[in-house]
Amino acid sequence: MLLAVSGGPDSTALMHAAAAVGAAPGASAQVAIQVATVDHGLRPASAAEAEGVARAARALRLPHAVLSWAGPKPGTGLQDAARAARYALLAAHAEKIGAGLVLTGHTLDDQAETVLMRLAAGSGPAGLAGMRVERPLAPGIALGRPFLNLPKAALVAWCEARGILHLRDPANADPRFARARLRAAWPVLEREGLSPQRLARLAERAARDDAALRIAAEQALDAALLPGGPPLRLDGAALAALPEAVALRCLDGALTRAGAGPRRLERLEALILGTLLPALRRREASRRTLAGFLVASDAAGIISLAPAPPRRQKAADAALAAGGLDLLGKGEPPAYIGEVCTDGPTKPSGASV
Repeated sequence: MLLAVSGGPDSTALMHAAAAVGAAPGASAQVAIQVATVDHGLRPASAAEAEGVARAARALRLPHAVLSWAGPKPGTGLQDAARAARYALLAAHAEKIGAGLVLTGHTLDDQAETVLMRLAAGSGPAGLAGMRVERPLAPGIALGRPFLNLPKAALVAWCEARGILHLRDPANADPRFARARLRAAWPVLEREGLSPQRLARLAERAARDDAALRIAAEQALDAALLPGGPPLRLDGAALAALPEAVALRCLDGALTRAGAGPRRLERLEALILGTLLPALRRREASRRTLAGFLVASDAAGIISLAPAPPRRQKAADAALAAGGLDLLGKGEPPAYIGEVCTDGPTKPSGASV
């Protein structure tokens, strides 16, 4: 397995704990542990910090690699871009060394911040479920977060009790970034009862509801699909009979199957709740464009999903490029809600509610 270690207390604790487990009597000789540090090249000290992690890994007899984020950096949405680059580099290195599991040091505090950011961005249950303990990272490679239920303070204390040196990332307190601004607000939020523990509990509950809704929507989509096509066609009467939360996810899944591009939750809600379902119940025809697809229903209640005509596609692309409100105050993109959005607002290849 591959450990993602930045040098902070969380990932440093991960590296030392993994080394201790690997060296313990009776440990499986089949598990080979390697370490990687992503150097984003955003601060002058980053290269030296990565080399410091390399020295610490070598002292634990763990192979180490520095993965550099090369190329130009964006002027806005920097943390999202850095996150995407980090996971891409880790996935590529894991594949190179034959690792099927990548572990990170994310903690309960990180989970709470993620939920708070997604709450501010207007996320649905899938977004409020926050980070998952385990999720696919790439074909044949899983991403695991073994510390997701542990508070950061516990890992800091664990390192300090053992004299393990670690770094503190100055970006964690940089007010240019949404996470840092929200982190500075914790004292006020906790006085009102909005603690990291309660936000993490909200994530657990939202994850349970999200899983149930996903299964219900997949079953409903399979039942509503009509034979033939393309275009992909659905039984509108079956869709109209569903609870709205399931109907939203059902059509969202149909758009994904049809090959639609990124879509935002509020636009999906406007199309389904504001146009499609009312038209189906009145047995009227409707036509709307979303994510590059024309979603149409006829008076007989048949829904069809087909690529939008070029002029409609151009208008849809322009609307998507225009984006939404600057919800977090620093030009960061709006949240796309779904499994692809696992570590904070980002720009995925698709989205779900």
